[in-house]
Amino acid sequence: MSRVLDAPNLRDDFYCSVLAYSSTSRILAVGLGDLLYGWSESSSVRLLSPGGAESKRYLTSLAFSSSEGRKSILAYGRTDGSLGLLSLEDDLGTPARPGSSMAPLPRFTVHQPAPVTCLSWRPTCAVRPSLHPHQPTSLVQNEDLLVGDDMGNVYYYAVEWPGRWEVERHNWSGEIRLLARISVHVQQICGLSWSVDGERFATGGNDNLCFLFETRKALRLNNGRGRRTRVSRRALAEGIEDAATETPTTVTVTRESSASSGDGETEIQPTQAPMSAVKYLKRGDEKHRWQHGAAVKAIAFCPWQDGLVATGGGSNDKCIHFFHTTSGAPLATISVSAQVTSLIWSTTKREIAATFGYAHPEHPVRIAVFSWPDCQQVAAIPWAGEHRALYAIPYPGGPKGARKTTSGYRERSHSRTTMEGCIMVASSDESVKFHEVWAADKKAMAGGVGMLGGSEILESLKGIDRDGDVIR
Repeated sequence: MSRVLDAPNLRDDFYCSVLAYSSTSRILAVGLGDLLYGWSESSSVRLLSPGGAESKRYLTSLAFSSSEGRKSILAYGRTDGSLGLLSLEDDLGTPARPGSSMAPLPRFTVHQPAPVTCLSWRPTCAVRPSLHPHQPTSLVQNEDLLVGDDMGNVYYYAVEWPGRWEVERHNWSGEIRLLARISVHVQQICGLSWSVDGERFATGGNDNLCFLFETRKALRLNNGRGRRTRVSRRALAEGIEDAATETPTTVTVTRESSASSGDGETEIQPTQAPMSAVKYLKRGDEKHRWQHGAAVKAIAFCPWQDGLVATGGGSNDKCIHFFHTTSGAPLATISVSAQVTSLIWSTTKREIAATFGYAHPEHPVRIAVFSWPDCQQVAAIPWAGEHRALYAIPYPGGPKGARKTTSGYRERSHSRTTMEGCIMVASSDESVKFHEVWAADKKAMAGGVGMLGGSEILESLKGIDRDGDVIR
């Protein structure tokens, strides 16, 4: 462990994912109760979004847009159903100052019909015709966002986000529109994840199921009706799932104005997203469905092996599962004797890190690293006390990534932490911990299967590499 950040009001909640890091702006966003903060190595903590009047309006999930798009759009969801989108790369809102209660304004606020529980941006951009009223024929990049809610629905949004100079020149701040509604889960959405190329995404729910979708197929589906339909927030709130009703309504979004009234209240200017055909996905529209023994929060597509995805089950499952995304076949299962809260693949070796919540039977390990495909435990980090690792994300670099020489210059080393970074873990003791989990070599690894060991590979499928531990 390299560093600990105090995080008062960090919720001790398995279902909250309140850490997000932007490689574009190099800022870590942390949700503490109903307040959203930003932190970086070079600057002090800053307030990114003020809280609500009620304590129950707390943050549940945070996510930054793709590195490819370089917009650094931060999406954050709350229990009151509000979804805010702001960018740290533009200065459209009120600038946040250290020690000040003022914070940037979200460019958009989407009011979901149920509490927002999970967010995930597509890692690649999509090129679509612009919705700009004066440039309807131009092609622009869109950032795609998945939003999961407490009722088991997933909403697929496309976000057109012009740069600051474009906003000032045309007085148009972009659009967010609903492309699809996915209603395959019957309980709260716990996890959302994309493949590296953005061609697949997976959803995990409190109904113990994980569904895999192909992105292009999901956006082409018309449910056999062949007719264009539109949906409103009211219709979504009332649970209208049959698109055959053909109700000509729209999705309503509020666009925040950068102006403020004298008493500090934000002026809200309502706007409507363009009329569009909303796709409805139900059971049977997925590519694969995987049953688990508990809620599925942790989902991670392998970054160096196409066709490999790992999922983690909650307290009644206590396993890490590996699946083949093409055939849907199970590849392996590791029994970890604990609630799996996060999964992070290594980018330099064939390994995966896992963080744990409640352990059964009780054991002190809250972070472990396993090799693939033999599923051997190669490293473990014990924690003192009964605190849980609630959620983890990768973080570039680390304290061993640079050292000060006698000449006073900082020299980059070739440690694995320098190349791959560390992981940041939100803990139930109201702290965010930085951990160097990637062992430098075999000598530093803890050998043997041990208590957190795994089973043998169940199937050998074409397309899943089996040899070596170093990524070629």
